[in-house]
Amino acid sequence: MGNNSAITKIQAAIIVVIIIATIAFAAYFQSLTNTETAPFSLNVINRPVSFGDALYTIPNQKCLFLVTIEENQTSQESKAVTISATSPDCQITVFPQTITSGKVAEVTVVPAEADVGKNITVTIQGERNGLKQTKTVTFEVIEEEDREETLGPEAVSIRNNFTQWLSTNHPELGITNETAWTGTVVNPRVLVVMHYMFLSENWEMYVTWHVMIPPYDWARIYLRHRYNQTAPTCAFEISSLQEQTQPQTIEVPDWV
Repeated sequence: MGNNSAITKIQAAIIVVIIIATIAFAAYFQSLTNTETAPFSLNVINRPVSFGDALYTIPNQKCLFLVTIEENQTSQESKAVTISATSPDCQITVFPQTITSGKVAEVTVVPAEADVGKNITVTIQGERNGLKQTKTVTFEVIEEEDREETLGPEAVSIRNNFTQWLSTNHPELGITNETAWTGTVVNPRVLVVMHYMFLSENWEMYVTWHVMIPPYDWARIYLRHRYNQTAPTCAFEISSLQEQTQPQTIEVPDWV
């Protein structure tokens, strides 16, 4: 009887150990699963900001949308989310294609001439381990006007006035006369104030200037560091282009 009782106790102890181990393993596996599939939110921001409720573009404009993620479980470490975008008949690039919380992906959409008069919808998706979040952005493609064809050279001239000064007075930005830029019209059909945007490897430079006579012929630039900022953090102004005044630092307005 004594041996049988001892054996029974040992068997009971083994069963308890197995049950505890099974529960612990299941909890551990569940925690891993929750970490891998933790929910996130997808945010999309138009750059630069548009004026009014409608978003207008012209053919061949580089329409820039910034994508960020927000973790819905703050206790979980951020894991990479894959970003993709689709839109009929438009050229689209996404870079970088994976981001974590605090980083910024740029989706560039270029409408074609055939899109004039159409409303274009861009579907942007973030995916992580089968969990998907989507956002849509819609804009209208309008005809390019004559004045928009001439904005590029004028914007380059204005940009050069700033870059020469920045290279001397703000070398920490790394912007010099040798910095390579690509440009595009933005916010077409906005009157009196002209809008243009340049992109370098590291910077977005949003340029605006006022088509008036001195002393109201100002020009301003707003700088956003790409891939980790969603809005400009520094701004500079030339108070009069014709009088060739030196650039000065200004506050970044809320609307930029």
